[in-house]
Amino acid sequence: MIQPRSNVALAGRAKTQQGVQSVEVGMRLVKALAAASDPLMLKDLAAAARMPPAKAHRYLVSLSRAGLVQQNAGTGLYELGPFAVDLGLSALGRLSPVAAAEPFLEELRQSIRQTVALAVWGAQGPVIVRWLALETPVAATLRVGSVMPLTRSATGLAFLSYLSEHITDPFVKDELAQNRRAGLKPRNREDLSVWVAETLNRGYALTSDFIPGISGIASPVFDHSRAMVLALITLGYTAPFMADRARIGAEIQRIARSLSNRLGWR
Repeated sequence: MIQPRSNVALAGRAKTQQGVQSVEVGMRLVKALAAASDPLMLKDLAAAARMPPAKAHRYLVSLSRAGLVQQNAGTGLYELGPFAVDLGLSALGRLSPVAAAEPFLEELRQSIRQTVALAVWGAQGPVIVRWLALETPVAATLRVGSVMPLTRSATGLAFLSYLSEHITDPFVKDELAQNRRAGLKPRNREDLSVWVAETLNRGYALTSDFIPGISGIASPVFDHSRAMVLALITLGYTAPFMADRARIGAEIQRIARSLSNRLGWR
């Protein structure tokens, strides 16, 4: 698996620099609590951090004093402390989804060898904000700044499927009317609901009709509030793209999940 370049660089520097081992050992307890869905007993927390309970307890005393861990006086269970919460909120507040997505977008392009893009929800609907093409460009009419239709593009269908209806409904009404006038599909909400159901079942949107000869996949990316904030997109010439669709779909979902985790989604 290809790692994002920034992560690779950090890992390389970490191997060559000396650190404080006791800090690294203590952070195993913090990471174990972060990964747990509920507060933990000492023995379970120690097991998750791969250390004896007596050793874990000593570290937990210091971590509690620092506010990274806290123990419920009634149950004796451990959970993340107030300073750990402050750290998380501070990190999320400084994190730009688009900037965070850059290395993941490059990883996707290298992995599937297809044109890839990134879209956000804008004032006029889904808009492309990043575009990484291969040596052989596809869909030359699509570039950064392109606003994508909600009802006919993979990008639009991803946002339509995972955003709140009160956000998308005003756009859907106008687009369906335009589709009927132009003789395009979908023409009504019943047809569109079938496409949305297929998107939710697959976990990503897929279209081959928006641009003749071009197929596209768009996967949702979520943040810490579980809201969709980005669409990770890939597109290519229909025949080879669809022949490799299973692998492409699995890869874009894998990287979208990794990016979502980076943005705080669990």
